[in-house]
Amino acid sequence: MNNKLKLLILSDILIISSFGLIAPIFAIFIDGGIEGGSLVSAGLATTIFLVVKSSAQLPLSKYLIDKEKHKTRLLVFGTFMIITVPFIYVFAEHVNTIFVAQAIYGLGTAFAYPAWFSLFVTYVNKKHKSFEYAIYSTSVGLGTALAAFLGASIAETFGFKPLFIFVGVIAFLGFLLLIVLDRIEGRELRRDEMLRKKREREGRR
Repeated sequence: MNNKLKLLILSDILIISSFGLIAPIFAIFIDGGIEGGSLVSAGLATTIFLVVKSSAQLPLSKYLIDKEKHKTRLLVFGTFMIITVPFIYVFAEHVNTIFVAQAIYGLGTAFAYPAWFSLFVTYVNKKHKSFEYAIYSTSVGLGTALAAFLGASIAETFGFKPLFIFVGVIAFLGFLLLIVLDRIEGRELRRDEMLRKKREREGRR
């Protein structure tokens, strides 16, 4: 497994696992933790996320992500939107703020995940692609399973806001790994472009 793939996977483990801390208690938070909240509002919040994500990722993938050589830029941009969401939750006092956060979450995911999967299939070892995907899937699954228990425990002991801050910090660490990946990818793209231009100049001679 190459280093770029390791960074990509580890970043996703941190981000997905951190949001897994919220998942078990998200409906409880909306129903009883903020003004205007209810179980219907919790369902609507999830609907907003899924509708925004599903409607945005197809055109973004076709007209932007597939045409962009430096895909880590789009991954970083989308992930930045995602990691702002837990901090919005911290300051949310009305359910409408949650709805806005869910829309941001959906749009960020629409940018990040098509770019993530495109990079994954580029970095993966073609001879071991099933095994390397299994490493990713197993790691995320175990991380999310642990997070589901820890998230409920943290919320019960310390409250929702400390939990959201904790989630944001972990997700931010995952974001920093993508910054490192973006710099590596950018350096390699610039090198490849210089080599391409050099070959073109030599071909004209």
